[in-house]
Amino acid sequence: MSLEHLPPLREAMEQAGLLARKSFGQHFLLDLNVTRKIARLAAPLEDFTVLEVGPGPGGLTRALLETGAPRVVAVEKDPRFLPLLADLGAAAPGRLEVILADALAVKEAALTGGAPTKVVANLPYNVGTPLLIKWLTGSWRPSALVLMFQKEVAQRIVAAPGADAYGRLAVICQATADCRIAMTLPARAFTPPPKVDSAVAVLIPRADAPDAALLARLERVTAAAFGQRRKMLRSSLKTLGGEALCRAAGIDPGARAETIAVEGFLRLAAAI
Repeated sequence: MSLEHLPPLREAMEQAGLLARKSFGQHFLLDLNVTRKIARLAAPLEDFTVLEVGPGPGGLTRALLETGAPRVVAVEKDPRFLPLLADLGAAAPGRLEVILADALAVKEAALTGGAPTKVVANLPYNVGTPLLIKWLTGSWRPSALVLMFQKEVAQRIVAAPGADAYGRLAVICQATADCRIAMTLPARAFTPPPKVDSAVAVLIPRADAPDAALLARLERVTAAAFGQRRKMLRSSLKTLGGEALCRAAGIDPGARAETIAVEGFLRLAAAI
């Protein structure tokens, strides 16, 4: 059976008696029109391996295969979905590899064989942020990331200094990648509907991203600064050098974390 002759996702799930598990943070996109739009955001795919996390019944997986991805590596923690994903693999011979594993524990370089890789996923809500930080700051770096998050998390990724959503996540993401929100989706687009809307963020890792040592210091600085975000930096960064650190980085010690641009945090990290 080819991809175009597979049954609708909702029908396949009903036949298999599958329901989302709250403990896994599962909310499924069953509308193929929507999943195809997300797949197109990652195009072109012809020269890339695609890493997908949490494929569930395979709605986005099917769209990625339709869009022309020569190889999709899908990491799924819930074994109930393996038969549905096997059907997808049979409809796209040799192009889909399903790994039963926890995405936080896998070694992406081993899974992808070192090939240029784009990560495209409707991320489980309970692991989305840790996975994003892993991909942006770890030793393995993808070529691009097209990721579905809760809308609030996506807004935190792209937030500018001075915005309520601006914090550690914005600084780490924007220091390592060019970030934008490409589309938003209402809760009713999912099965079952979550309590919040969602958004797709596109992140393109920067060629001039900080090295591992500077990133480690950046994480220390942002943890201290935003851990006490209402305090002036001379106080919140006291354990890292306080006023002297700020002066060395050319930052006003009387400023607060939410007013400091990404470049300022990078100077603070470099000055430690």
